[in-house]
Amino acid sequence: MTAVESRPAGVLGTTPPHRPLGARVGAFVALTKPRIIELLLMSTVPVMFLAQRGVPDLWRVLAVVLGGYLSAGGANALNMYYDRDIDAVMSRTERRPLVTGMVSPREALVFGITLGVVSTLWLGFLVNWLSSGLALAGLLFYVFVYTMGLKRRTAQNIVWGGIAGCMPVLVGWAAVTDSLSWAPVVLFLVIFFWTPPHYWPLSMKVRDDYAKAGVPMLPVTAGNLAVAKQIVAYSWIMVAVSLALWPLDHTSWLYPSAAAVLGAFWLKEAHGLYARAKAGVVGAKLKEMRLFHWSITYLTLLMVAVAVDPFLR
Repeated sequence: MTAVESRPAGVLGTTPPHRPLGARVGAFVALTKPRIIELLLMSTVPVMFLAQRGVPDLWRVLAVVLGGYLSAGGANALNMYYDRDIDAVMSRTERRPLVTGMVSPREALVFGITLGVVSTLWLGFLVNWLSSGLALAGLLFYVFVYTMGLKRRTAQNIVWGGIAGCMPVLVGWAAVTDSLSWAPVVLFLVIFFWTPPHYWPLSMKVRDDYAKAGVPMLPVTAGNLAVAKQIVAYSWIMVAVSLALWPLDHTSWLYPSAAAVLGAFWLKEAHGLYARAKAGVVGAKLKEMRLFHWSITYLTLLMVAVAVDPFLR
């Protein structure tokens, strides 16, 4: 019986035994997956500078950052609530709060829903309802489409599930302009095509974990060479799309220069991974995590260029 089949249907669990207050608080913070949210906010704030063509209102930035954290945190808590069975099977997630019993399933469910409601109202009343609606759409997509629909059913789960991670750029733009335009759509697509080659190298590293849990991540259903081919394809599309912001938003020289240089380094790493996979390299010598770590640096520096570019026009 797989982890998916063994899910105790309809059981919410009971309150966990007494734990130190500090540990309990830390467990609830862990439910929000703060390190993932850092990436989401890293794409939100720079877009606000781009939309403002300068420095946006700092109180609005703070409101968006807090609202975005609450929204993404609620989605992540609900993700952990639903995935608690497979988290218990996988070694890299076996210390999560629901697995250790630091937080009960009922508490996680209530916590996630509460964060979602509070974030929606917070952004709606303090920023605008367009940004609130976009953040809520990202939350609902992540929970119902990715977590409950795609993750356990298709090897393309991270491709389409990544749409939720693209929403922060739309939220950031809408928070400033109360509208949407081609510029945030381009950045939405950059992150859409960035997500698979960002996550697949990590999935290659922990493929045995996913296989044990019955989750059909692409590295589980296909060999390293097939995954590396798709990584290269998505990487080329991502770099090409990133350059489209230059003519569409009339950026200065800084953004296209940064996008081209960063993209060149990305493609070098992607093709290097493909060459090693084609040569049949396995284990530590495959060095798949080099691309994973570079992908975070790439997105960080690209978004820095997005934020700084308006000041050079």
